[in-house]
Amino acid sequence: MPTLYDLKPAFQGMLRPLANRLAAAGATANQVTIGAAVMSVAAALLIAAFPGNPALWLLIPVVLFLRMALNAIDGMLAREHGQASTFGMYLNELCDVVSDLALILAFAAVPLFPAWGVVAFAITAVIAEFAGVLGIPAGIGRNYAGPFGKSDRAFALGLIAVLVAANLRIEAIAPYIFPALALLSLLTIVNRVRAGLRPAA
Repeated sequence: MPTLYDLKPAFQGMLRPLANRLAAAGATANQVTIGAAVMSVAAALLIAAFPGNPALWLLIPVVLFLRMALNAIDGMLAREHGQASTFGMYLNELCDVVSDLALILAFAAVPLFPAWGVVAFAITAVIAEFAGVLGIPAGIGRNYAGPFGKSDRAFALGLIAVLVAANLRIEAIAPYIFPALALLSLLTIVNRVRAGLRPAA
């Protein structure tokens, strides 16, 4: 099923010169991975501490875009500059989950959104990533199938954050937003599990 992740090769192409310069300067993939996670958690904590400040919500689309760029760069540093390692694989996956959880749960600070819906989305997002990682032992490689993978979640969260920052009147639909995202994540989990089972069928 199509997902925004399909645009990653083109995105990487634009970032490759920067990745090459970072490699020449001695930067490592693991440093970039940790930096992206620290940035995400710090932004989430700041927003959750001051949820009534509209300007802070604009940090979310900025942080999500920067995080996607850093995720692409750490992958290129690992694969194209001989920095790939088992530890780096663990670090990348764990930091992604921590970053996702932090940025999603920040929305629980907004009274418009029922906390249970935000938490449900956070849980299903983590399970979707776990299902993607399980593609490796299943023999199909890391699975990024949609419809609601990492890039799609980032786009959705960025859009919701902009709506909150703009103080648009979304009270009528707000209670349904995060439950709907959780359902899309459930569909993603099903698709990733089915893809892993297909070779054994």
